[in-house]
Amino acid sequence: MLYDTLAGRTAVITGAASGMGAATARLLAAQGVRVALLARRAERLEELAAKITAADGGRALAVAADVTDQASVDAAADLVHREFGRVDLVVNAAGVMLPNPLEAGRADEWQRMLDTNVTGALRVIRAFTADLVAAAAEGRTADLVNISSIGAHITFPHYAVYGATKAALTHLSASLRTELGPRDVRVTNIEPGLTDSELAGHVDNAELSGQLDGMFEALGGLSSDEIADLIAYTTSRARHINLRQLVVLPTRQA
Repeated sequence: MLYDTLAGRTAVITGAASGMGAATARLLAAQGVRVALLARRAERLEELAAKITAADGGRALAVAADVTDQASVDAAADLVHREFGRVDLVVNAAGVMLPNPLEAGRADEWQRMLDTNVTGALRVIRAFTADLVAAAAEGRTADLVNISSIGAHITFPHYAVYGATKAALTHLSASLRTELGPRDVRVTNIEPGLTDSELAGHVDNAELSGQLDGMFEALGGLSSDEIADLIAYTTSRARHINLRQLVVLPTRQA
């Protein structure tokens, strides 16, 4: 599907080194969007930026950044503004999933998920909200897209902390809509179900990893490209239309 109304926009995409973030960057760039790629793995970002630039003259900026570090996010925002100016589309795709029984007491995993999935998203939102508000005030389309999870409201054993972080992101999106919507900034929260991405590779519990593999085998999974397509569709609608909450599952996933 073509989303030619996206041409000329400027996007910041976190988690752009892999999975949904990388897929979104590729698709948006193919539609004429200038994309700033944010993630920790600089080499992966440079490779992706080179591929985008080689494909029909797409414009991409690789920005090595750690969303868990405020100074890193601030430096990234400064670089984006210097190179691309004001942005009008922000996609928070950075995330980490580290399931374990709560009684295992993995405080290190809890903190990492909170820092990435919640506080990291907040840091990025703070860095670019003024851009979105200014773009909307000029009559242009402005979008904030947060990638949450079906785990925000469907419970799974041993995913309590991960689900809590995603529930926080879902609620944050709803609350931000009351602040930004009246200023014509759209806020979209997307909750994917089983999706083939690097999240599964984060799991260090062999039993839970096996269960996840079994779910993919039994139910099938979405691809990162399919989530990217949903983001492109959502952000290409007329500026007065806000697809506020999207839950997307493989057909076999109840």
